[in-house]
Amino acid sequence: MKAMADGQPQSALRAAGPVAEMLLEVSGVLAVGGTLIFAGVMLLLVLAVRRRSGSAIDTRWWIIGGGLVFPGVVLAALFAYSEWHRPPWKPVPPPNALIVGVTGHMWWWEVRYRDPATGAEVVTANEIRIPVGRPVYFGLGSADVIHSFWVPSLGGKMDMLPGRVQHLQLQADRPGTWRGQCAEYCGEQHARMALHVVAEAPAAFDAWLAAQAKPAAASAAPREVDRGREAFLTNRCNACHTVRGVSEESRLGPDLTHVGSRLHLGAGTVPNDAAQLAAWVAHTQQLKPGARMPSSGERIEDADLQSIAAWLTQLK
Repeated sequence: MKAMADGQPQSALRAAGPVAEMLLEVSGVLAVGGTLIFAGVMLLLVLAVRRRSGSAIDTRWWIIGGGLVFPGVVLAALFAYSEWHRPPWKPVPPPNALIVGVTGHMWWWEVRYRDPATGAEVVTANEIRIPVGRPVYFGLGSADVIHSFWVPSLGGKMDMLPGRVQHLQLQADRPGTWRGQCAEYCGEQHARMALHVVAEAPAAFDAWLAAQAKPAAASAAPREVDRGREAFLTNRCNACHTVRGVSEESRLGPDLTHVGSRLHLGAGTVPNDAAQLAAWVAHTQQLKPGARMPSSGERIEDADLQSIAAWLTQLK
């Protein structure tokens, strides 16, 4: 198991849903079966070495039994077992499934929902919220190179290919937060292309989705908000980032409409708070070299940086 810097495990051995539990069971069966077969072969090796030299050995039965019958029985049993435990990856989602679109970018995740009240598309980034006990049907694609979607505690992984939509169905059986990772090497910052899946009670999820569908709201500190919003627009941050209700849509970078509600910045690179947000804007290339966002510490005055960070942090 690999422990993450934020203290959250990223492990397929800690199953939190039916797909992950099934994969864990299959892995256990394969490990135990492989160990038994290996032990049997080593036992036969020991017996062969200890056998007196010159003793007659009927190799015909060993070839038939060990080379044909035994592998045939084992492979047939594994085929039947694997078919019985086939993951529920279907071309059509179940009737009650939540449908989530995820697009891989270098090196962040674009996440899209559909607001059930209005039918409008809800866009967020690098964090996926799902309701406990409900199947989630993912449509997975890529905007540039091959990525791979993998949340070990919830299930298997699926490659994300440019020009194609792949499907993966997962489910969380209990509330919690699980870390995911791009599992296909995709360039310089592949190791820092993480995401977090937050499973919560259905009522809490519905309230969150309804809030995410709304445009950015003003806070109780209008002077600071106005200063941060104006600095955001003046310094052309909106050329790459959308804040619904404030700037026109841009898909070059993550949607920041409700960025203050997210756990991390930079696809899991740093925790999300005002200080870290200001540092991220100022020193992006030091924190995540090669990211498509330039460092702005020398271009934007410190007071404006702090105002932008304060404004974005309260967008929840």
